[in-house]
Amino acid sequence: MKVTNSVTFGEMIKKRRKQLGYTQKYLSDFTGMSVSFLSDLENGKKTIELDKALTIANLLGLDVELNERG
Repeated sequence: MKVTNSVTFGEMIKKRRKQLGYTQKYLSDFTGMSVSFLSDLENGKKTIELDKALTIANLLGLDVELNERG
């Protein structure tokens, strides 16, 4: 899926988390990030910390790439 904004990024995170059978509480316990942060991330909050968002994506087995449009 092509991610063009924080909402689609959050949707992908949520979809993958559910595919893996993880709860937000489980990820919170595992990463030390708050459940409210994870909820904000999945709901597309625009002021999410990029480093934390990328950490969660990587933890869930998602690659994040930036490619030039051709």
